[in-house]
Amino acid sequence: MERSGGTVRRSRHNVLSSGAGSGSGLRREDSAGNDRKTRSRGLWFGAGVPAVLLLYLLGIRGLVHLSLRQLVTPGTRSSSFNASTARVYLEHITAIDSRTVGSPANEILTVNYLLDKINEIEKKSSKSHKIAVDIQRPTGSFSIDFLGGFTSYYDNITNIAVKLEPVRGSQHAVLANCHFDSVANTPGASDDAVSCAVLLEILGSLSSTSVPLKHAIIFLFNGAEENILQGSHGFITQHPWAKLVRAFINLEAAGVGGKELVFQTGPENPWLVQAYSAAAIHPFASVVAQEIFQSGIIPSDTDFRIYRDFGNIPGIDLAFIENGYIYHTKYDTADRIHTDSIQRAGDNILGVLQYLASSPLLADSSEYRHGNLIFFDVSGLFLLSYPARIGTIINYIIAAITLFYLSKKTIKYRRGGTNYARDLMIGLFITVTSWISSLVTVLILSVLVSLTGNAMSWYTHFYVAVSLYGTAAVAKLILMHTMAKIFFFANTSRQYLGDLFFDVSLLTWGIPMMLLTQKGLCSAYFFAMWVIFPLVTKLFAEQESVHQGSSYRYVAVYLLGLFYPYLHTTYHVWAVFEMFTPILGRSGTEIPPDVVMASFLVICAIVLLTCFVKFVYLVKSTKTLMVLLAVVSGVTFILVCSRVFFPYSASMESPKPKRIFLQHTTRNIHNLNGDLVKRDSGIWINGFDYNGITHITPHIPEINETVRAPCDDGPFCGFPWYFPVHSLIRKNWYLPAPHPPVSKDMDFKLESKEEMPWGAVRLNFEVNGPSHITVYIRPHETSLLSSWSLGDGIPVASSGGDYFIYYSHGLYANSWKFWIEVKSSGENLDGIVTIAAASHYFHGKDQHSPELDSLLRRFPDWSFPSSWVSSYKQYVY
Repeated sequence: MERSGGTVRRSRHNVLSSGAGSGSGLRREDSAGNDRKTRSRGLWFGAGVPAVLLLYLLGIRGLVHLSLRQLVTPGTRSSSFNASTARVYLEHITAIDSRTVGSPANEILTVNYLLDKINEIEKKSSKSHKIAVDIQRPTGSFSIDFLGGFTSYYDNITNIAVKLEPVRGSQHAVLANCHFDSVANTPGASDDAVSCAVLLEILGSLSSTSVPLKHAIIFLFNGAEENILQGSHGFITQHPWAKLVRAFINLEAAGVGGKELVFQTGPENPWLVQAYSAAAIHPFASVVAQEIFQSGIIPSDTDFRIYRDFGNIPGIDLAFIENGYIYHTKYDTADRIHTDSIQRAGDNILGVLQYLASSPLLADSSEYRHGNLIFFDVSGLFLLSYPARIGTIINYIIAAITLFYLSKKTIKYRRGGTNYARDLMIGLFITVTSWISSLVTVLILSVLVSLTGNAMSWYTHFYVAVSLYGTAAVAKLILMHTMAKIFFFANTSRQYLGDLFFDVSLLTWGIPMMLLTQKGLCSAYFFAMWVIFPLVTKLFAEQESVHQGSSYRYVAVYLLGLFYPYLHTTYHVWAVFEMFTPILGRSGTEIPPDVVMASFLVICAIVLLTCFVKFVYLVKSTKTLMVLLAVVSGVTFILVCSRVFFPYSASMESPKPKRIFLQHTTRNIHNLNGDLVKRDSGIWINGFDYNGITHITPHIPEINETVRAPCDDGPFCGFPWYFPVHSLIRKNWYLPAPHPPVSKDMDFKLESKEEMPWGAVRLNFEVNGPSHITVYIRPHETSLLSSWSLGDGIPVASSGGDYFIYYSHGLYANSWKFWIEVKSSGENLDGIVTIAAASHYFHGKDQHSPELDSLLRRFPDWSFPSSWVSSYKQYVY
């Protein structure tokens, strides 16, 4: 190229130019003569491109939907599992209704039903097996950091353990765990009666076969999981069969029916994933889900933690994740769980248990115990898994190929006078800026929605969120790139810009791929997929386009090559929203759910558009598309602010209720001398979502901001918390009401106070009361809680600094006795600690009061108020 007086002499092809007004040395577009590739594509890259891309994504979404609805894959091998029999078990268990620990429903009726069915199975069992049944009633204590940290104590809870083994016996076993208890006021069909029904049918199926197992299978029907994992702790730390267990399968639920997701495995022990891969007929598993769950961002936990941390046993954690809106509500009934859902769970678990009970690895897995696996199912058809170290090698190879490709391209353009490496960095900067700009824009929109009192408008109508935040995110991303094309890359070849921003997309995927690989995270495979598939596809598509001279062929090949990454990504996007959207309805009053939802949608928009950004630079205009997206978002914003979309639903086909806890409580506050200085009573109300009581007040006018509960100067604000979630639910309401009638109130007393030789004061307590009691401890400013008789002896504080103790007992229990030791830096050993205790009446006649029942009847049908009577007593020692 030659310049003379600022004039550029052009050949019949594009020439290199610094591009006046373009801001970089890029290819200048020549209106007189473009190369054949640019001409052929330029004829087609018009208004039809966005429509084709949209149809492409919608088609993939349709395929994902069909895959997820297909619970039992036709043509797969069938097992001997009978879902109809399991459904009968399920319906009988849920007919017992709410099964809280300590209630006759849980400790007698459910236990007797399970024992009767196990006895029937034992009578029909083959002579190749023997069955042993043991009713365990353990007592124990432990501490975990779940929900900010707390300590648990249980007494005389109930587990039913069944051991199926060869006649000759076995020294090794695989454990299958379910729990038959439920949270208060719910039938608990999915959580977790269906799992116990599945295990009963599997027990019947395996015991009737004539082929003996190599190892034992222990079926644990756990009677106290909802008491924050107490039943599993009692078994794995105290039962004599626990020492036989070499691996476990835990069956749980975060939703109602659908597919059961393998969302945790290990720790390490990749042979377990391989067992699932080989034996599960309808696989549904993801290492991405595992790493998300284990990061702690989902406020939940399962028995998996207990077996892993206290038993040092590897395992597989499965859970139903669909329709979490009715999880832990009165709508969690047997009729909402499809028989096909029961069949697929039974097929999978039966297959895996048979495989493990016949595997030589169960007896000695020492050579296969270390390392992690990358695993994911391919649209539910089969599970793909390979060692994480292989994944690391693959990722480095992909990074090397990408680096070679970019280096070769940089050298090629440098010979023509273009600084391609600089252009890549500029393109990367523009891309990241577009992400940040899109996120800021959508977050501002979500904050406005929240401030106007219209949060969660999408809770029942999910696509409202897509129309409001998703379209705004996409519009802003396209706008930023369009502005870059017009103002920064003026007169630059569209083809060059398309290639440039394709290469930028490789960087945006490749950089996190390497960062995650360096951190040893298996999820790096997800980013690797988005580097290698587009790169190979692009090179192949361009080659085809050169030979055929057709932009249609180019686009078809390009989209076809990206089919699997988009299918796989959309599969995961569905799982994210399926799990997290219902969780936002019970995530507390402090986290604005619209901000979270908006952030998710921005991330999804970025992920799904990264490989399509190049088309922004190839099409002639994006104005129509941006205007359309902006109009959709703006109209939806107006409709949301006009309260057209109500957050909750009472539809019996698909209920999405608002969750509310009500406790009719009496509070008694004592001073250091033991005198009662304050006594009141009322109905303490907690809304479990960001909207608080906004939508309740029109129905029950007395529940309004005038009865907002202040945080008193006491442990956990002086209220009877059932879980240590005060940091998530800071807004609550206290409606004055007469004292609830309780036949026998909790008795909490200090038995003795003694000074220890090591400078601490030991306080010995005795507690008598209902099956559920919570204790809160706050050492005073000059004091330290140094030791206690709970857990491993080391006090574990919650996130707020106070100490939370969760106590429960079975049908019968002796007085609960415990001690704490407090050290004080002051001379006075009085007034060094404040202790409060709350009783919770979850069953029996004491669960109700006339005032509570009257108030419950006034709640709208789109709400789920869960209620009980409680008492609160606070002391200073």
